[in-house]
Amino acid sequence: MASSDSAQDRTLPATPRRIQKAREEGQVARSRDVGHLAVLGTGIALLAAFGPELTAWLQELLARGLRFDAAAVATPASMGERLAALSAPMLMALLPIGVVTALVALAGTVLSGGWNFSWKPLEPTFEKINPLAGLARLFSLEQLANTLKACLLALVLGAVGTGLLWWQWADHARLLALALPAALAESGTLLRNGLLLLCGVLALFAIVDVPLQRQLLLRRLRMSVQDMKQEFKEVEGNAEVKQRRRGLMRELANRRMLGNVAKADLVVMNPTHYAVALKYDEARGGAPRVVAKGADLLAMRIRDLARDARVPVLQAPPLARALYAHCEVDQEIPARLFAAVAQVLAWVYQLRDAVAAGRAAPGEPPVPEVPADMDPLNPAAAASPQNPQRTEPEL
Repeated sequence: MASSDSAQDRTLPATPRRIQKAREEGQVARSRDVGHLAVLGTGIALLAAFGPELTAWLQELLARGLRFDAAAVATPASMGERLAALSAPMLMALLPIGVVTALVALAGTVLSGGWNFSWKPLEPTFEKINPLAGLARLFSLEQLANTLKACLLALVLGAVGTGLLWWQWADHARLLALALPAALAESGTLLRNGLLLLCGVLALFAIVDVPLQRQLLLRRLRMSVQDMKQEFKEVEGNAEVKQRRRGLMRELANRRMLGNVAKADLVVMNPTHYAVALKYDEARGGAPRVVAKGADLLAMRIRDLARDARVPVLQAPPLARALYAHCEVDQEIPARLFAAVAQVLAWVYQLRDAVAAGRAAPGEPPVPEVPADMDPLNPAAAASPQNPQRTEPEL
């Protein structure tokens, strides 16, 4: 699918993984208006807190700068030294203000989009220098919205500033008739009031711009159906690979299970559909355990392994079905099947003793009595509340 087609088909909202991946790549919703508001608000706060001290210090610095003597006028080199001496205190005063303003601007940026550090935006990519990609970004909806917002902000700030100057024109003109200390104090008050008004305008724009930037980011991260499928494959894994992995795990489990058939005391069959291998360990105690079970081809494999290992194979369809349905591998048989399993195990022990002593076999194998509701093919099992969720494949 072409990139243009993909862009047109991206109508689905971004998933949390897509948003997190974009964040790792440095794509975070940032509002510049929040930073501007933070810087301007910090300037107003500093002016309000240290305004009198700053005014007095500026007066002293201005007085020192305008004080001349005959020696200074006659020696041009001393003027440079004096300028350097006056510049050093000015820099020492402006440096803390600059540091505080930078920290506040950084805090405002973090506040609008959260802390996020990534080297990804600094990596050189062809898309960044591709003129076509640059034109696409230049005429995108996001760029258009940011441009219109910036123009509207400049227009509103210009209109508010012009209106404020027009309204305070007489106050500014009156400063010319005041003494220098009084004029500086009054101009500081007028400047603070104007900055407060501009700060209010920036606050209104920041309130609108923060959710706007988030919506524009989510719009840019929208996904197509193909993107959803690709992400699902990345998260869940390829279906063929998962199926192959499950097959390998099942094969390994079957190999381990089939290795226990030679150690079993008895294999009960149905006669070809199911096979269950039982083992009773007197030293371990407890009930007999199922060491292997299988259906169809796996049942035939269990039967062949049992015959090769000279393990008795008993044809008992109801018992085989009941054991297969209600027992898992390496699990003890249910209490309701104790009597039936005890019957067949007793016959096996008799057969084993007869073979060891060279006697004749102990007659026909027993027909174990299996509770009707334990046999999946018995109609009583469907109506029994003993195991209503147990299902069995049809024969």
